[in-house]
Amino acid sequence: MNERVIELTEINPNEFFGAQNRTISLLKTYFPKIKIVARGNQLKVYGDPEILDEFEKRLERLIKYFNRYNKLDENSIERILTSTGKEEEERKFGEAKDILVHGVSGKIIKPQTANQRKMVALMHDNDLLFAVGPAGTGKTYTAVALAVKALKEKDVRRIILTRPAVESGENLGFLPGDLKEKLDPYMQPLYDALRDMIPSEKLQVYLENGTIQIAPLAFMRGRTLDNAFVILDEAQNTTHAQMKMFLTRMGMHAKFIITGDPGQIDLPRKQVSGLKEALLALKDIKGIGQVYLDDKDVIRHRLVRKIISAYKGIETE
Repeated sequence: MNERVIELTEINPNEFFGAQNRTISLLKTYFPKIKIVARGNQLKVYGDPEILDEFEKRLERLIKYFNRYNKLDENSIERILTSTGKEEEERKFGEAKDILVHGVSGKIIKPQTANQRKMVALMHDNDLLFAVGPAGTGKTYTAVALAVKALKEKDVRRIILTRPAVESGENLGFLPGDLKEKLDPYMQPLYDALRDMIPSEKLQVYLENGTIQIAPLAFMRGRTLDNAFVILDEAQNTTHAQMKMFLTRMGMHAKFIITGDPGQIDLPRKQVSGLKEALLALKDIKGIGQVYLDDKDVIRHRLVRKIISAYKGIETE
């Protein structure tokens, strides 16, 4: 009888195994000829090599499903253990092309408007995307969903979120606390999106081990960002030098999304926005996409769309 040790990484074994080791019990039902011993995040299985190979294959499907949907109920386990072939598996999982992420508590996250769908399509075809539009159009939320999707599908190894802390001139030293505490007020929209998409315990692990990194734009200098999905938020508040520095950090197998609202620039009056400059300078380069969201993409309170429209009228007078 052969022994095989399987390490369960990046998942919570208690959640995966379920109450009273429900998942293990079902696995034993479908694989009665092998012995399964669970300890912490490790499984020891004993049996004939051919059966162990099939067991590992099915277990990998269960783990993939759990990572994607953040849950694993009895019906799902039975479907996965009895399904045959990729096509049948996808059909039974009910995967839809426009779903980006299954978030916390099974929340379905997908583009809600035509321009958000355009964002997704352009990111598929380009490695660098500018997503520009007013507040509430979902540009940052969609960008984070695309990043989480890429991480879950192992297209990238890490997510890096950054933004210019213009309100403090990127001089964060006078604020109390460590770097994370200094940055939190500026990064809150990014944290909010992540909390919707990744269970809190797993998110904490990702933040601690560097799988997800949140840093001010100034901390990007000198880095080469390989195998990463990188989001620069509030890019309208970058200077020429900051935007050029950020764009040239792009390493191999990287995806960059730059979001911003040219109507909310907090730079000194005579300072040119790095976002506006980049949109003009890079518009004809192949591999770089640009999408412009507007008040029709607003998915917040119904009044937000009217507010944006009202201010647009004032600003064009």
